[in-house]
Amino acid sequence: MTPLTELPLGTRVVVRYRVEGGFTDALGPLRERDAETCTVETKRGLVVVPLDAVVAAKPVPPQPVRRRGKPGGATAPGL
Repeated sequence: MTPLTELPLGTRVVVRYRVEGGFTDALGPLRERDAETCTVETKRGLVVVPLDAVVAAKPVPPQPVRRRGKPGGATAPGL
């Protein structure tokens, strides 16, 4: 697996890191990185993660495309 420090910026990643009381994840494109932190653009905004708090990280596939309506049928009764 490619280390977080070597992934190209823009790669969609999931980063698990330590926080007070446990762990949390940041999921989204890797936007910035320096010697001490990485920044992930999540649905809630930019999350700056200290690299020394990271316990696991990996690239993940692109977000699935959401479909409108029910698969293979009408979206409303009577259509």
